Amino acid sequence: MISSVTTTTIVVAFGATLGFAVTILLISLLVSKEMLSADSKRVILELGRRLDVAIWPLLMVFLVIVAVKILEILA
Repeated sequence: MISSVTTTTIVVAFGATLGFAVTILLISLLVSKEMLSADSKRVILELGRRLDVAIWPLLMVFLVIVAVKILEILA
């Protein structure tokens, strides 16, 4: 009984930490993309477009996190 409660607590804490890290990383990448897109140099604009490779999967994870939180509130 005690081991299952401890394991559950650890998993929940890890999930919350991972969700927070994903959110912070997503925000920082979006800010970087906006800053890079303001420049007129072609190389920097291309770098800003290449950030989409990291932004889209993180955005999907963020949407899953939000959906789970909404379902927790409604349940």
